[in-house]
Amino acid sequence: MILVTGGAGFIGSNFILDWLAHDNEPVVNLDALTYAGNIRNLDALAEDKRHIFVHGSIADTALVSSLLERHKPRAIINFAAESHVDRSIHGPEDFVQTNIVGTFRLLEAARAYFAKLPDRDAFRFLHISTDEVFGTLGPDDPAFDEQTQYQPNSPYSASKAAGDHLVRAYHHTYGLPVLTTNCSNNYGPYHFPEKLIPLVIHNALQGRPLPLYGDGQQIRDWLYVKDHCSAVRRVLEAGIPGETYNIGGWNERTNLDLVNLLCDTLDEMAPKADGTSYKTQITFVTDRPGHDRRYAINAGRMETDLGWRPMETLESGIRQTVRWYLDNAEWVTGVTTGSYRNWIAKQYA
Repeated sequence: MILVTGGAGFIGSNFILDWLAHDNEPVVNLDALTYAGNIRNLDALAEDKRHIFVHGSIADTALVSSLLERHKPRAIINFAAESHVDRSIHGPEDFVQTNIVGTFRLLEAARAYFAKLPDRDAFRFLHISTDEVFGTLGPDDPAFDEQTQYQPNSPYSASKAAGDHLVRAYHHTYGLPVLTTNCSNNYGPYHFPEKLIPLVIHNALQGRPLPLYGDGQQIRDWLYVKDHCSAVRRVLEAGIPGETYNIGGWNERTNLDLVNLLCDTLDEMAPKADGTSYKTQITFVTDRPGHDRRYAINAGRMETDLGWRPMETLESGIRQTVRWYLDNAEWVTGVTTGSYRNWIAKQYA
């Protein structure tokens, strides 16, 4: 048995689906079902007894402690987080409460549980973090590695950095066998349509503008979510407690290049009736405050120490992603609620 937190969110739900496709080990899934948590992501597991869903927060120490005592998981994998930079700029308090206070309370429950385990060597606490804790890079700077100094530049990344430091401290102070992963930008199925890739796909098909911040030359490394899931499984299996592992896709692209790739793929897979390209819908909007210029992950340690490399190129991953959104229009309609549309109108006004 493993306990997954945030398992109804984008990455967490993909991880649970992937886990149960590869392994019969049951999963307890704890999720608060905030705006980006969608239990419909896990419809395929509705009748699967290996998946136990619990509605609740990682900040609820009593609930987490009761789940640990009842189910006796051998590992906790913490995906639970507020994760959208733009939302953190407008409302940072939720990020502090979930990413810092929530992580602290989850660690406290895990520490108490770990202290009573008869076989402590088998237990792991795996904390999922982000490359944004490292700050920004210049065009010629080397990619982030596991020794890069933390320099977070947004309320989101600062809150994740604080959580990472707590996880590290609980290993060095209390001996909790923790693992931390810092990943680059994920994309793929079940991605909430406020993030760039699903937003572009959705807006393109609706005939709406495709908003790009500033000049569109911000650079990100893109990681297909199923590759991320396989990396997390590998870290849980063979990672050394107390260590961190950077997980990346080796796919650095500017945002403009990425949107052009999405438009080219949509032009091929869902051409517009009038024969024009979706690129005509690209619209440059005012850049967001403190926008980091470049992120890049050096995932070399994952390859040398753990034998992992991503399977998908950006081109192959984007094709699979576009196909999924074309085939799952009902899911997209279900998540594009009035509150979502209000958010998009506010953010990109």
